[in-house]
Amino acid sequence: MYNRSDRSAVAEWWWTIDRWFLASFIALIGFGVVLSFAASPAVAERIGLNAYHFVERHALFLIPAFVVMIGVSFLDPRQIRRLALVVLLVSVALMVMALFFGVEVKGSRRWVSMFGMSLQPSEFMKPAFVILCAWLFAESKRRPEIPGSLIAMILFGAMAALLIAQPDLGQTVLLAGTWGAMFFIAGLSWLWILVLGGVAATGMVGAYFVFPHVAGRINRFLTGEGDTFQVDTGREAIIRGGWFGQGPGEGTVKRILPDSHTDFVFSVLAEEFGIVLCGVLVTIFAFIVIRALMQAMRDHDPFQRFAVSGLAILIGFQSTINIAVNLQLMPAKGMTLPFVSYGGSSMIAVALTAGMLLALTRRRPETRAGRIQFHATSHFQPAA
Repeated sequence: MYNRSDRSAVAEWWWTIDRWFLASFIALIGFGVVLSFAASPAVAERIGLNAYHFVERHALFLIPAFVVMIGVSFLDPRQIRRLALVVLLVSVALMVMALFFGVEVKGSRRWVSMFGMSLQPSEFMKPAFVILCAWLFAESKRRPEIPGSLIAMILFGAMAALLIAQPDLGQTVLLAGTWGAMFFIAGLSWLWILVLGGVAATGMVGAYFVFPHVAGRINRFLTGEGDTFQVDTGREAIIRGGWFGQGPGEGTVKRILPDSHTDFVFSVLAEEFGIVLCGVLVTIFAFIVIRALMQAMRDHDPFQRFAVSGLAILIGFQSTINIAVNLQLMPAKGMTLPFVSYGGSSMIAVALTAGMLLALTRRRPETRAGRIQFHATSHFQPAA
């Protein structure tokens, strides 16, 4: 495709990108396209829209998402940090705006209406937050006199407060879990980890008593009483699919599943294509996370080590929450499956996350002890 002697930016990108990551993300996008055809027509018809309304919009969102993923993957680590700062500042401003002028859906103000479409700023805040926290943890390692870890704690507190104010407890848990894992990877004091773990546990108990909808979901999960139609229907779809599914377009339970194209797309996959293909999808997510963590362990640069770990954990944790809800392993929570569920904000934000991960795992030379070495090592050898 490109000769190794070609020094253009595209050729350099092609020879330095981790193609396993790139192939994995493209595979997830493929799953999303197929499941958009399988899951969304019934939802569209139920609310009086053209049967392929969500399919067409899903395909439309793929264009900017793919451009964002590939475009961001061309950036170097310094540019990634600068981009993250800009994205975080804009996202925070929009999250504050959403609290006062946002579109209210089911009692939550998480969306702002821009250019004729609804945007969820918190989706874009997450990868930017991970990058900036990674930089703060790395600076704390390099220069102990800089209170990077303390600033990261303050930043997390501010982001969590904005999410709780919306309220969006699911995203708060996702952000807290990702940040806590990065805190642990950064090798900070066990005392701090225990203290922050206690604060998190206290916060979850407090959410149960403060937010009625949280208490309702937990109670329904523990007792099985109340309105459990969606999770019960999702489970029925999974059971009916068996090992190899009912076949493309042959699912029947999906037709009465309210959020089959978003939160419960995994159940549709199970009904029509079976547990075996569900296992393939889970394997792709696991591969991305494990490969990223293994590369992060070998990276000499603290920032890249923390950032790659954080981005991979963010993707892995979000997919775990979505799949666990479908399997009734945790209380229901509106959380999209990265690249697979329908949703413009989610898809483009995940593309931003993937682009950052691709950029930070590209093989770049660094000088150590008078010789050139390559970090973010992959299976490709440097050009002669």
